[in-house]
Amino acid sequence: MAFYENVFIARQDVSTTQVEALTEAFNTLIEANGGKVTKKEYWGLKSLSFRIKKNRKGHYMLLNIDAPAAAVHELERNMRINEDVIRYLTVRVETLEEGPSAMMQSRSDRGDRGDRGDRGGWRRDREDGPRGDGPRRDDGAEGRGGDA
Repeated sequence: MAFYENVFIARQDVSTTQVEALTEAFNTLIEANGGKVTKKEYWGLKSLSFRIKKNRKGHYMLLNIDAPAAAVHELERNMRINEDVIRYLTVRVETLEEGPSAMMQSRSDRGDRGDRGDRGGWRRDREDGPRGDGPRRDDGAEGRGGDA
């Protein structure tokens, strides 16, 4: 059997208990098709980057799945049919992640980024022009759109 990570987003107007019931329904579907869900994580109600089916927020849920491909296809078919699921993504992975995912870890547990050191001089001086090639023109002609 293969390993999969599935993340789905449920509508914002369903309750957390309804999302849990939806997850249990997907869990029984996977088990009925010869697989098992090894981890379930509720990531919470989060804002979406853009509106999806008139929703601005959504309940995020992660499922780690150890199942044959047919079970995952059936899961995705049911997610397409279910009107409470607005988006889903299933990715095949080599190994399933142990412990909490990156979304569930606190910022201090994720590891410090450390000293960033020299950034390669990407920042310009304030004295530099728009392309960083010399001093700015300061004769009052800015914003007029013509010769000064």
